[in-house]
Amino acid sequence: MTKEWLGGTTIFAEMSALAARTGAINLGQGFPDTDGPEPVREAAVRALRDGRGNQYPPGPGIPELRTAVADHQRSRYGLTYDPDTEVLVTAGATEAIAAALLALAGPGDEVVALEPYYDSYAACIGMAGATRVPVTLRPRDGAYHLDLDELRDALTDRTRVLLLNTPHNPTGTVLTRAELTAVAELAVERDLLVVTDEVYEHLVFDGEHLPIATLPGMRERTLTISSAGKTYSFTGWKVGWVTGPPHLVKAVRSAKQFLTYVSSGPFQYAIAEALRLPQSYYDDLRADLRTKRDLLCAGLTAAGFDVYRPAGTYFVTTDIRPLGETDGFAFCRALPERAGVVGIPNAVFYDHQAQGAPFVRFAFCKRERVLREATQRLGDAFSR
Repeated sequence: MTKEWLGGTTIFAEMSALAARTGAINLGQGFPDTDGPEPVREAAVRALRDGRGNQYPPGPGIPELRTAVADHQRSRYGLTYDPDTEVLVTAGATEAIAAALLALAGPGDEVVALEPYYDSYAACIGMAGATRVPVTLRPRDGAYHLDLDELRDALTDRTRVLLLNTPHNPTGTVLTRAELTAVAELAVERDLLVVTDEVYEHLVFDGEHLPIATLPGMRERTLTISSAGKTYSFTGWKVGWVTGPPHLVKAVRSAKQFLTYVSSGPFQYAIAEALRLPQSYYDDLRADLRTKRDLLCAGLTAAGFDVYRPAGTYFVTTDIRPLGETDGFAFCRALPERAGVVGIPNAVFYDHQAQGAPFVRFAFCKRERVLREATQRLGDAFSR
């Protein structure tokens, strides 16, 4: 994989710039085109006006947010964490991942990650000086699947960390209880640490979200990462968190203090309130995104793409080979002029770029009228 973290521009920046230049509909980068709940936004305004968080917040995060995170983990999943020693607030999940990998892995260590993976994983493993070992999720029967034998074969005496992501970006896979149980058994057997990115935990449409930390032998070896951006549609606030046993959280905090130190002061107060929204909010969010998923999937199918219907997240992966295309990079760079739509080539998420070459990701966290216009444009361009 090209080590974009060494310099240059990410594919997300490139595609977003292309969308702006051409006026294309941007279904590439994963951010909503509407803000989240008004009460949460007003909570941030209130914190600003009241002078809460305008100066440096506490290093681990404000007590109100750490308590809210602990309450969320307990009420949702039965996981009990001490807000003072087992919860750390970060500048989004991206910083949490970076700090966790810098804290737990180094030269000589191997980090096993599920491929395709969010591009910051490769950068953070590289910055830690560790070696990245991909285990590829493979498309079959309309979805992507984990090969547990391949995962076992990837583990060596140098494996230090398993880096998981479920619900999974970009494929939309939600690992099943059986799969996670098998992964947990491997982690216990090999005495591995697990870092799990669960930022899409509330965006599951089919199946269930099961934190691996709930499984036997896993709480004491797992750092669970989540954030507010995807759940509450305030991606620019960059409020994330880590939960785990005290010794692992302490290690992450030691690395984090030399990254941002602290961040998002007033927004932390707002997200503390957001985490206490009623269940109806989460139900409505899922229902809205499920409708948008189905709309985009149907439009992409009608335009001639092969579509892998996601069980979670707000991304759809497509195969462009039925359109007579094989190179996702070339396809995505031409797509704004050709169809007035922007997508992301999945190959950027792979070490083995040939595995991802014919796949393209589209985001559906947009207004329905935007998605309808996008699918109309794609249909006009390809279904002739």
